[in-house]
Amino acid sequence: MTSLHHSILVTDYIGQVEPTDKLPPDDIQPVLLGLFGEVGSIMATAKKLRREGPSFAGYRRSVEEEFGDVLWYFAALCRRLNLPLDEILAHGIDGEDYDRAIAANDLIESPISRVATPKITYELGTTLLELGEAATGLFALRRSTNDARSRLTTFADWYLRALKAAGVTFANIASGNIAKTRGRFVKPDYASLPTFDEGFLPEERLPEKFEITIDQRSSGRAYLRWNGVFIGDPLTDNIRDPDGYRFHDVFHLAHAAILHWSPVFRVLIKQKRKSNPKVDEAQDGGRAIVVEEGLTAWIFGRAKDLDYFQNQDRLSFDLLKTVGQFVAGYEVEECPLSLWEIAILRGYEIFRNVKLNNGGIIIGNRLKRTIEYKPLP
Repeated sequence: MTSLHHSILVTDYIGQVEPTDKLPPDDIQPVLLGLFGEVGSIMATAKKLRREGPSFAGYRRSVEEEFGDVLWYFAALCRRLNLPLDEILAHGIDGEDYDRAIAANDLIESPISRVATPKITYELGTTLLELGEAATGLFALRRSTNDARSRLTTFADWYLRALKAAGVTFANIASGNIAKTRGRFVKPDYASLPTFDEGFLPEERLPEKFEITIDQRSSGRAYLRWNGVFIGDPLTDNIRDPDGYRFHDVFHLAHAAILHWSPVFRVLIKQKRKSNPKVDEAQDGGRAIVVEEGLTAWIFGRAKDLDYFQNQDRLSFDLLKTVGQFVAGYEVEECPLSLWEIAILRGYEIFRNVKLNNGGIIIGNRLKRTIEYKPLP
């Protein structure tokens, strides 16, 4: 059930994702609907691959994520039926349709493992149709759980076959889903979060504490001051219908205080990490600045339709996943999505106050990963 390299025990997967299961523990209907929907997402991804061929560059990443989501819902269903996922998977490979072998393992406590391979490999489309049919069969569990083990085993069998047909590994699916779901649904452990400035001189680090004054002049332009010195350029909304985007630097300040990341803020205060040319170019350079500015503008477009996240204490998973895609390849991708959610919501709370009062004082504390608003004198 695991690959020879980078193995992960299914029991470890179960334990890691269980805290991310926030669905009603005594209701299988939401789980069944989620499982069926994710199987459909795999089919949609496969359709894109067939239609677009090599031009579908994100195929592997997309299909691994979708298979991971199916696995999560399948584990949640097994949990509610008191039939452990690892047992169901073991039953799924016990039949005559699988060849079995013994492999040397990379787990110290388990020197060998049993490797099971489907004897017959079906074309991906055919396999996914069978997986969809097996998923449909699970809906009968709403009325009776008498044959639950049999239906779950059938689904597990076709799930494993689909992995092989898609050319993805179970270990990558499981480990990727752990990172995704825990990063979204488990409260971040501040003590273990990355800081990014470790080992750099004080003048190259984002300040541990800062107060930035934002005020709007009679011209309608917004100005920033740090320690009494103007930083950056005065900003307008740059749009026909004013929407307050002239104050969007508060989002960069929230990124700096909570995520410990903001190439835009670094360039504003001239504290780039120039002592390391590679870091200076790859993490603090023009492209990273464009990424942060582009991400900020994209989120702002979504926020305008939602009253700038007024009275919201959560963000949609789809929005957060897009954030993760924006920053892939940059150091901040190490920050969990749950921390991004905090940074975005706190940033917009500050923004709403600044917009209402045409300015304010923004107080950031990277040690506590907090950002606060204080009215202008």
